Amino acid sequence: MTFTLHETRYRGAELLRKLAGARITVCGAGSLGANLVEQLARCGATGLTVVDRDRLEEQNLATQPYSRNELGGYKATLLSASIYRALGLEVIAVSKELNPDSAARLLRGSQLVVDCLDNRAGRLCVQQACRKYEIPLLHGGLNGDYAECVWDAAYTVPSGAGEDVCDYPLARNLVTLTVATLAESILTWLDSEQCQSWSITLRDFAIRPWLA
Repeated sequence: MTFTLHETRYRGAELLRKLAGARITVCGAGSLGANLVEQLARCGATGLTVVDRDRLEEQNLATQPYSRNELGGYKATLLSASIYRALGLEVIAVSKELNPDSAARLLRGSQLVVDCLDNRAGRLCVQQACRKYEIPLLHGGLNGDYAECVWDAAYTVPSGAGEDVCDYPLARNLVTLTVATLAESILTWLDSEQCQSWSITLRDFAIRPWLA
């Protein structure tokens, strides 16, 4: 893939080979998940699956890589088509809900799962399935001007009290920083099996090692 020339020169052919062959499932095709799938694909990942049941709404356009003419379509399907048009890479799109019955079936066989969901129920069933089948799991989340990228061994699913997944503050620059941090954490894990967790704060523009 000639479009990965610069990444290969920066990271080395061996790491790009590992990324290309990795079976990575991203749960969620919203602000974090959709941008992360695009980021990994543009780095050369060819074994990507994205799982999301939601349809595209106009409020999603500021922070998610979709277009107005796609409103109403399933996000996972739209994202897969967009990446194929741009790069010629196939991303497996699963437009289904992640619940206790489906999570194990949808996630088994993954080499790595990335949780980019925005609700407690989804995060919890993904965590339970990955722990049951011993699948490495990385969580990404946003809250106000704070974000975190945390590997599952140190992660506690938030309580979800007062949760409204459609009404929360969200800055595109924080999304961008978080996606970059998730991608670097994944590449570090593929390169050395190190599980590095991070916290990100936008107001002071800082990325720090995550402390439980």
